[in-house]
Amino acid sequence: MFKEHIGKQSNKVKNIVERGAVKKFAESLGDLHPIFIDEGTGQNSRYKRNIAPPTFPRVFDYGTIQGLNLPNKGLIHGEQTYHYERPLLVGEEITCYSVIKNYFEKKGTQGEMGFLVLESFGEDEMGKQVFSSTQTVIITEAVRKVLIG
Repeated sequence: MFKEHIGKQSNKVKNIVERGAVKKFAESLGDLHPIFIDEGTGQNSRYKRNIAPPTFPRVFDYGTIQGLNLPNKGLIHGEQTYHYERPLLVGEEITCYSVIKNYFEKKGTQGEMGFLVLESFGEDEMGKQVFSSTQTVIITEAVRKVLIG
């Protein structure tokens, strides 16, 4: 069903690592480490400013992959991993995009399930990769039936 989309890339979208969003994100995680929220700690760190928690890229906009029409609900967020070249710095602009890496299906107790593997990237203003992530989206039998029609 989604195999024809393997290799497709989204449009690139600029995102800001905004101070208020980083603070709210850290609060929602219950991780109020000063490197995330205290400006003095950020200024005195080796980065000279605050950094974002490692899972902060979850809130970024990664653009749209043309022809990939997933529903807004009924999907399961499976495994997700992040790899960093360096931390995200508060105030910087990050350009993000995603690529469909794989799609496969497995039989489960609730019927056939689809597994869509997305690889996402974040680049700094110089075009250098800051992070990448790999995410698996699980498409349940109920959602597959709706999509197939």
